[in-house]
Amino acid sequence: MAKKEIGIIGLGKFGFFLGHSLMDLGHTVLGIDRKQDNIRRAQDVLSYVYEADATDKTALSQLGVADLDEVIISVGQSMEASILIALHLKELGECRLMCKAISMDHEKVLNKIGVDEIVFPERYAAAQLARKLAVPGLIDYLPFGEDVILREVEVHKWKGKSLRDLDLTNKYSIQVVAIKRKGASAFSFVPRAREALEEGDILAVLGNEEDVDQLKP
Repeated sequence: MAKKEIGIIGLGKFGFFLGHSLMDLGHTVLGIDRKQDNIRRAQDVLSYVYEADATDKTALSQLGVADLDEVIISVGQSMEASILIALHLKELGECRLMCKAISMDHEKVLNKIGVDEIVFPERYAAAQLARKLAVPGLIDYLPFGEDVILREVEVHKWKGKSLRDLDLTNKYSIQVVAIKRKGASAFSFVPRAREALEEGDILAVLGNEEDVDQLKP
């Protein structure tokens, strides 16, 4: 997995534990918050921690936040603040932007701004728990083993070729477990080996991290 420089704006519970997990995975994490208590808790955990008002465009620019690979906005219950921060970052650079939303209206505005990914942590956790309660034995996290990952890759160079032509299992020890055709809303599992791939198709591939990184789809 390529190591990234990731910014987290808002070091409350969600932002702090997200940053902690990203550090464990070997990424560089820059954290920003206005509250001294949050700063003190994170300063010995994250790579860099700054006490700043992220709604201040000048502060974001001086800290180079928009130059990072990805930025996650997690500013608690302040819809206005997260929208303003997202607007500033869109104007300052081209980092991939993720934002925690607190309502459907909040989500709509963030989509209009062009935020790349919007998350509802509580909604996701509740849905996972509901499925686990409703379907006994459901595996919601499968420990594949050290350095084994499941990743989405988008087809470009492989256009016109079939999975049989690519022979990923023998060449890279990688298994394609699902495919989402361009324009489709969901994956179909156990894809047919003879069907030609189209540009924009998404493949879910399972394999060793180093092997997956070699793919040029």
